[in-house]
Amino acid sequence: MSRIPAISLTTICLFLLAGTLSAVAQPADTARTTGETVVDNKLVIYQLLVRLFGNKNTANKFYGSKEANGTGKFNDITGKALDELKKMGVSHVWYTGVIEHATMTDYSAYGIAPDDPDVVKGRAGSPYAIKDYYDVDPDLAVDVRRRMDEYEALIARTHAHGLKVLMDFIPNHVARTYRSDAAPAGVRGFGVDDDTTKAFDPKNDFYYLPSQPFAVPEGVQAGGEAFSSPLKDGRFRETPAKATGNDVFAARPSIDDWYETIKLNYGVDYANSRIPHFLPVPPVWQKMRDILLFWAGKKVDGFRCDMAEMVPVEFWSWVIPQVKKATPHIIFIGEAYNSKEYPNYLTRGQFDFLYDKVGLYDGLKRLIRDEPAADVADITRVWKEESRGFSSRMLRFLENHDEERIASDGFAKDPWLAVPALVVSATLGSGPVMLYSGQEVGEPAGGKEGFGGDDNRTTIFDYWGVPEHQKWMNGGRFDGGGLSPDQKKLRNVYATLLRAAATQPALRTGKFYELNGTGCNNRQYAYLRYTAKHRVLVVVNFHRSQALDTKILLPQALKQELGLSHKRPLPARDLLGGRKSKTLNIDTGIPVHVPPAGACIISF
Repeated sequence: MSRIPAISLTTICLFLLAGTLSAVAQPADTARTTGETVVDNKLVIYQLLVRLFGNKNTANKFYGSKEANGTGKFNDITGKALDELKKMGVSHVWYTGVIEHATMTDYSAYGIAPDDPDVVKGRAGSPYAIKDYYDVDPDLAVDVRRRMDEYEALIARTHAHGLKVLMDFIPNHVARTYRSDAAPAGVRGFGVDDDTTKAFDPKNDFYYLPSQPFAVPEGVQAGGEAFSSPLKDGRFRETPAKATGNDVFAARPSIDDWYETIKLNYGVDYANSRIPHFLPVPPVWQKMRDILLFWAGKKVDGFRCDMAEMVPVEFWSWVIPQVKKATPHIIFIGEAYNSKEYPNYLTRGQFDFLYDKVGLYDGLKRLIRDEPAADVADITRVWKEESRGFSSRMLRFLENHDEERIASDGFAKDPWLAVPALVVSATLGSGPVMLYSGQEVGEPAGGKEGFGGDDNRTTIFDYWGVPEHQKWMNGGRFDGGGLSPDQKKLRNVYATLLRAAATQPALRTGKFYELNGTGCNNRQYAYLRYTAKHRVLVVVNFHRSQALDTKILLPQALKQELGLSHKRPLPARDLLGGRKSKTLNIDTGIPVHVPPAGACIISF
C-alpha cells in the first residue's frame, strides 16, 4: 500500500497570495428548522454489516456457503470492539442487515420457511429484501432460537459502552417470499386482504398485473449470476405478478432490476399520473408505523430509512411524529438523492438528517480520482445550496455499502488520496459524518465474491470475510495486531480527525466562511469554521503532485467580527498532528503548507 506523507503542522502551511481573498460568510449552519432533533454533539456514525464485521473465516470461496465462508454474529461485536470504535470518535453504530431477509440458506429446521433461489440475490441474500419485518436474520445468531435475544443483548451492550444504535428501516419493498412467522398476535400480513384483480387499489398492500404471472428474469435460471445451482430452475410462481421494488410494473423484470423485491403501495396510483389516495390512511401506512414502534421498543436510537424518497413525503410527515411521541430521543436518517427535494423531506417529512450523496459525495469523488471535471467549485456549490439552513442536517460520507471502496482499483487505489476529502466531509458542516467498516484501514474489496462480481464494493449479498478489516479484528482481539504500519497510521488519521470533528466547538456548531482566493487552483480549498470563542482553519489540497504553500489572510470584516487584533498574538494548534505551532499574527497572515493530497486543520 503506497502512502502520502503523514500530515503535521510543521509541514503544513506557506504560499503567498498575489491578490485578495474571496471570502463569503454562510449563515450559522446550526440554524434549526421545523422537525429537526437537536443533538448534543456532532454525530459520528460507523456503519457495519453484522454478517461481515465479526467473520473470522478467511476462505472467501466464490459464492461460498455459510459453512464454507463463515458469517459474523451479533455476539462477535464485543465490548472490546465497541470500546475501540468509541476511542476513534464514533458516537453511533449503524447495524446493517439486522432484519430477516430472503436467503438461500435453509432454516426450515427452526420453523422459517425456505426462500426460492430464483428470487434471491447471492447465497446470503440481500439485506434489503425483507422477509419478516418482526424478526432478525438467523445467520447472525449463535443460537438461532434465541436470535432476538442476542440482538437485544447487542443493543444493551452498545449502550453500556457509551454508543448509540442505528438500524435499517426498509419501507419501499419486501422480498417476493415475504412471510412473517414472528409478528405479534393480531398483525395482518402484507397482501392477505388485497383484491388481486385490481392493478391498484388504495386498500391493497401491493400493486398487481392482473392475469399476468411473474416471470423470472432471463439469465437467473441459466446461471446469469455466474453461479450454477439446480435450485435456480426458473419455476418460481407468483400469480398475478406484483410490481417490482424499483418501480418496475412489468411481469418480467430484468436481471438488473430489484427483481427479488415487491413494491409496497402507499396509496399512489402510478398508472394514473401518480394520483395520491391518502384518505383514509392506507393500510401500509398503519402497518409500517407499527413496525417502527416495534423496533423503537427495542431501545434503538434511530433508523436509517432506505430509499426514503421512493415513499411519499406525506407518509413520513404522518409517521415520524407518532414514533417520536412514543420515543422522543429517536432520530430518522433518510437515504435521499434528489437535492431539490431535500427541504421538503426535512420540513414536511420531518427527517432529522438526509444523505448528501449527489452533492458533496459526488464532487469529492471526482476530486479524489483527479478527474478532468473535478473542481473545488463543487464544494462551494454545496454549501451555497445548503446555506438555506439545512447544512447541519446533511449526512456526509465517502463510503457506504452501496458505493465503491476508496482503495479499490476502480476508485482511487491508494486510500491516502482521500485524506483531503475526508477532512472536508467531516468538517464542512456540523451535520453527521459516516464511515464504513474497513474504510479506515484501506479495504480495497478486491475479487469476485458472488452476485455482485468484481465491482469495487464489499458484497452485501454473500458470505464473505473482509481481509483488511480482519487484520484489525485480529481474531476477535480488535487490537489492530494484523495491520501494517501504514494501515495503523491511516487509521490514526481517521481517529484523530473524527475525534476533533466531534469535540471541537467550531466544528460542532460553528459558522462557515469560505477563504478561497487568487493563487489557489481548482484542486485547493480553504475555509474557516468559528464560534465567538473558537476558530478552526481548514485547508485541503487535492492536487496529487503539487504542495500548497500560502498565507491565509482573514478579511477585515471577519477579523472585526471575531475580535481579532495584531496586538494580541494567538497560539495555534494543529488538530491533525496534535502539536502547537508558533504564535500566529493574524494581520500578517496564517502560514500554511499542505503536502500533495493532504490537509491541515489549525485551531486558534
